Amino acid sequence: MTRRTFGTNTLTQVDWLVCNLRWLLLLCVGVVIVLNPGRAAMSDVHMLLPLGLLLGGAVYNLLVMVLLAFEVPALPLLTIAIDSLLLLGLILTSGGAGSPLLFFGLFPIITAALRFGWLASLVTAVGIVVVYSVMVWRALPPQTDLTKLAPVLFNAVILLLAAVLTGVLSDRMQSIVSQVNKVAEETELRKLRSAREQVRAIFEMAGMLGATLSYTRILDAILDVASMGFQELGPVARQMVSVVLLYDKGGLSVVSSRRLTARDVQKTIPGRAGLVAEAIKSAEAMQSDDPRHDPELAQFVALHGCKSVLCVPLRAGFETYGAVVVASREPGIFTGEHIEMLTAVCSQATIALQNAQLYQSLQQEKNRIVEIEENARKKLARDLHDGPTQSLAAIAMRLNYTRKLITHQPEKVDEEIARVEELARRTTKEIRHMLFTLRPLVLETQGLVAALEASIQKSNETHPDLAIHLEADRVEDNLDLNAQGVVFYIIEEAVGNARKHAKAGNIWIRLKLEPDAVIAEVQDDGEGFDVKGVTSAYESRGSLGMVNMRERAELVNGVLSLDSHPGGGTIITLAVPLHKD
Repeated sequence: MTRRTFGTNTLTQVDWLVCNLRWLLLLCVGVVIVLNPGRAAMSDVHMLLPLGLLLGGAVYNLLVMVLLAFEVPALPLLTIAIDSLLLLGLILTSGGAGSPLLFFGLFPIITAALRFGWLASLVTAVGIVVVYSVMVWRALPPQTDLTKLAPVLFNAVILLLAAVLTGVLSDRMQSIVSQVNKVAEETELRKLRSAREQVRAIFEMAGMLGATLSYTRILDAILDVASMGFQELGPVARQMVSVVLLYDKGGLSVVSSRRLTARDVQKTIPGRAGLVAEAIKSAEAMQSDDPRHDPELAQFVALHGCKSVLCVPLRAGFETYGAVVVASREPGIFTGEHIEMLTAVCSQATIALQNAQLYQSLQQEKNRIVEIEENARKKLARDLHDGPTQSLAAIAMRLNYTRKLITHQPEKVDEEIARVEELARRTTKEIRHMLFTLRPLVLETQGLVAALEASIQKSNETHPDLAIHLEADRVEDNLDLNAQGVVFYIIEEAVGNARKHAKAGNIWIRLKLEPDAVIAEVQDDGEGFDVKGVTSAYESRGSLGMVNMRERAELVNGVLSLDSHPGGGTIITLAVPLHKD
């Protein structure tokens, strides 16, 4: 006889159920013995026998409960045999064929059905019926009327029918339990497979995110891993809508998605109301069951049929990059495990996004520095062409002219040589001024004010028609050397622009030390210009002086402003904040 193919946990529960039913049955037997109408006709000895068996049954049931804790393999078969013997003993000691305890025979039959199936219950019932019939037959006096055996036959048939019925019901119940267990096992296996896929996917994503600095790959990885995390949901997972929203100038824009419509992909939401705004504000995952009436998510047509929406913010430290939204048509589908999984994925991806952003910023900064250097080289080339190169060409022409004068008008040679000498001296000063501008050593040794004084002195030598006035507080103790260099180059650029383009007669340079900032101001009395008209297409004009000044100001967190109007001169102001300890 083979055991039923159930899980160990199910069989143990059945054994404990049988033990509890045995207590109930023993109690019922005791009540029947005490209340039996024929008890008065029984002697005390005959009365003690069934009560003794009943007490033995109680001790036996206690022993069975102890053995259940040790999981004895043969215990089920042993209990069926003992229950059958206990039944026969109770019948024999409580009236034989007319015993009211025959109902106790159903207990081993039911136990056999629950543990081993309908065939085991039928065999147990046949065994009980045969022994019961033999006991009754031997107890009858000789030449007893066979019609008196009708009750015995009826009891035997009832026991056999009960065996068949309980066996069928037991098999049906076992089949249902098997199906339930099978479904539970499949569900558990699916969860385990899904969890394994999640772990593998997250591990691969972590490796990929650590090796890539591409925004596109990071965003696609978020949705791919999230999709794997919902695989345990079966077909529902393949119908989910998912989208990654990142901040740009207009709000939160769709940068990656699954199952959005073509029009939805073009949408941008402000991120100031509804589920997305709440998730970003609280920095926690948020759920909703009515995206159709969400003030911002309702803009996405693909979400109108969804009844469950999960939003997880993409946040690193105090900086929020955007949010991930996952939606399903099934209500209440997202569990705590799903939220934890998606939150972990988003946290990992946010770090990668931060790295990608830093990398892009470094690349942009690198390109900007290269561009600044290129512009500086172009400016140097222009200054050399407009200044010393022209002067050297003029010197060469005058020397050629002087050579001709030696032959034809020697009396004018001295005068012409003096002019060439003056031109050479002015060219030398221009070159020295350019070298000073490229690297003002006095700035490194004596500070900003001294560098400006030296620059003004050199400018007066090369451009005596332009008066430059300096009004400066001592700011060297409040600005580091890099910041002083930035201020110096911006002032030099502003003075150069005023000299070349403003047709100014005076330029005022002012340095003011304020409690929170150093203010540098360059003012001229030149022609001035329309600021809006000039700056609207400044870069397209091929001159990047103002752009370079603003970029240099940003290096020290400074703010550059320009004030000018036609005929009213120009004022350029730079405010550099002070860094206090």
